Amino acid sequence: MGRSVSYPTGSVVAFRLLDDGEDEDVDWAYECLVDEIIDTTKGVFPSFERFDGWRGREDRILLRNAFADCGISTWCGLAAIWLVERDDARYWGANFYNPRTARARHWLGQVSGRFIELFGELRQVGRFSNGEAIFERPRSAGATGS
Repeated sequence: MGRSVSYPTGSVVAFRLLDDGEDEDVDWAYECLVDEIIDTTKGVFPSFERFDGWRGREDRILLRNAFADCGISTWCGLAAIWLVERDDARYWGANFYNPRTARARHWLGQVSGRFIELFGELRQVGRFSNGEAIFERPRSAGATGS
């Protein structure tokens, strides 16, 4: 059975290639992308702080704020850069005393378009029944379709 890049359920996801077909060092490209994600996200969304953690075995958390985790997952040269509501014990403990879920979902809805604009180079257009995903490059803003 095929598969594609992992990302947490409910995420806002931007996709990009790590390997552009050249003889590029994929590990170096990954580290450069991680640095870009951290710097850009903190610049645009200043509430984020660096965080070193994982959601499951494949989804690396790079940044965290009161509402969301921002991270990266990779598979065969494809990177998923994602933003998702937090799902950790401290978040749910704080939610018990001062509900955050509705505010988190509202905030994610507000920033999702900007997040995709910042990081998205590919758009997922479908998925085969075996789990493999199909992607396309979005048309540029100036392009017109026939």
